[in-house]
Amino acid sequence: MQLSLISVTLAQIEAVLPLGAPERNTAAKLRWYAAYTSANHEKRVAQQLTWRSVEHFLPVYESVRRWKDRRVPLQLPLFPGYVFVRLALRDRLRVLAVPGVARLVGFDGRPTVVPAEDIEAIRACLEGKRDVQPHPYVQCGQRVRVLRGPLAGFSGIVLRQRNRTRFVVSFDVLERSVSVELEGTELFVER
Repeated sequence: MQLSLISVTLAQIEAVLPLGAPERNTAAKLRWYAAYTSANHEKRVAQQLTWRSVEHFLPVYESVRRWKDRRVPLQLPLFPGYVFVRLALRDRLRVLAVPGVARLVGFDGRPTVVPAEDIEAIRACLEGKRDVQPHPYVQCGQRVRVLRGPLAGFSGIVLRQRNRTRFVVSFDVLERSVSVELEGTELFVER
């Protein structure tokens, strides 16, 4: 009997709210956040978020690991310990209730928004047939802008590694970076 009373009460409350109320328009408030996960739980968390209909993004890269008798191709998280979620901040409990999620990354107890441009930069890095791999966060170095290719317009830092030019894109909110192999002719030095 209580169940029907609760459902009637919710129906009455929803009927009172006008359709154009700001509470109903959640699309404008959807923002990207980084969810910090338990070690090696990124894929499980992503699966749980799919089941709960929470928009998320788990960037992965290909890595070949050598075991005793064979080589095994693996898909590993590009940012170990993190899954990106897109939601209105008031819905954060839907993410925090997922087993394996520790918290939303933030400062002073408030979750920090990950700029949509950073998410698009990660997606652009992964879309091309380039060798993408995690890289330690770089704070200083020569900043460059990519002129051509899937990363055109993005700024980052240049590194040389084993006679190859690598482009490092840093994401300040996570204090993490990603390196991508590029040709030197695609870069413009910023001043």
